[in-house]
Amino acid sequence: MILYPAIDLKDGACVRLVLGDMDRATVYNADPAAQARAFRDIGFPWLHVVDLNGAFAGASVNGAAVEAILAAVAPGMKVQLGGGIRDMAAIDGWLERGVSRVILGTVALRDPALVRAAAARHPGRIVVGIDAKGGRVAVEGWAETSELTAVDLARKFEDAGVAAIVYTDIDRDGVLKGLNMEATLELARAVSIPVIASGGLASIADVERMLEPDALILDGAISGRALYDGRLDPKAALAAIAAAG
Repeated sequence: MILYPAIDLKDGACVRLVLGDMDRATVYNADPAAQARAFRDIGFPWLHVVDLNGAFAGASVNGAAVEAILAAVAPGMKVQLGGGIRDMAAIDGWLERGVSRVILGTVALRDPALVRAAAARHPGRIVVGIDAKGGRVAVEGWAETSELTAVDLARKFEDAGVAAIVYTDIDRDGVLKGLNMEATLELARAVSIPVIASGGLASIADVERMLEPDALILDGAISGRALYDGRLDPKAALAAIAAAG
């Protein structure tokens, strides 16, 4: 199980949103590279980065901040990046610049053929981001909700060779209600693709829940606000994961 600390970028700063609302942003660090370096020094092997402005704009907006993060954590930490990556040129560009995995969200719904082509071109480096509100897939920075369920969308990529699915329960994102394990496990059981849980991780109890036998089918979980607010002790979380093997 991998615990991914999250850096969400808005206007060049490291922030956390409440329920994906850009008007409800709390700035936690004006220097995202320094925050990334701190996570690396604690011992996290992976970092989850989202360009929030990019998700709404449909193209990378916080590129300079992402490049600073990559420079700050190399070579000891891997970075997966999402937000506004909507074409092959952008995918190729970020992977060439040092991003380990690219997360494709909106285009997974709008252009699944692009996801398949990217996964074939970059084996093990393409992640599908599925964000759900009320069980339905949301796109365009969560501004639009489709009629498709998370499981329906995930099954479209069952044989595409994607590295993982990041599943976010929008109704829990940034509000510290705990992971939606029921929906996340339902998705993980429905496909053979590794699933990463996101949205609502609140404490060490959520990490311990991830380590229970029925949850071991999950690849890991993403933590944001709980780490920034001090509700989750990162060293205790990593120690629990290490002890579980």
